[in-house]
Amino acid sequence: MCVKGLCFLTVLCGLAASGVLQVSGMRIYTAGDMEAVNGTDVRLKCTFQSTTAINSNAISVSWTFRSLITGNEETVFHYQQQPYAPLEGIFRKRVSWAGDIMGRDASIILQQVKFTYNGTYSCQVKNPPDVHGTVGKIRLRVVTTASFSELLLLAFAIGGGIAAVVILLIIILSCRRCKKRTERQLEGNEEAPRKERKDPTAW
Repeated sequence: MCVKGLCFLTVLCGLAASGVLQVSGMRIYTAGDMEAVNGTDVRLKCTFQSTTAINSNAISVSWTFRSLITGNEETVFHYQQQPYAPLEGIFRKRVSWAGDIMGRDASIILQQVKFTYNGTYSCQVKNPPDVHGTVGKIRLRVVTTASFSELLLLAFAIGGGIAAVVILLIIILSCRRCKKRTERQLEGNEEAPRKERKDPTAW
């Protein structure tokens, strides 16, 4: 029994030493599902938290893409000390760095998205020795026009802006009217005593 227990502890120690049982402090946060209109730019947001202090010289960010159409996977973007955009593939000259490593932001921007960009984007951050953890995923859907919810949100934003301007104009006009009314009342109060005064030479 003691021999079996000793063997079990030995196996556990070996796994821990190899990193299999290492508990990672790296956590990745992404939007999950996103929608973008064909031909527009879209920001793929990816933020992270690490229990290890950020080492700007060692930390790395990798973005990959799995096509919804073909199922093939390819590299989208890589960052280590500086951004490395892809030199070939469908994302060549179509992706740029939008993150801030010290701000724990590993986001990128896809420019002029196409229907071939439909698929799953994976964001992985490694901050040695914190190199194990979850991979953030974003499922992007490229559409012809904005969805009803986005149009409704845009309409509310525009309507709210117009309403704010109208209310501001009403307040300004009301203040001006009140000011003019007050000035007229003051002028009337000043003229009234003048009319009541009599000429001292008159009999």
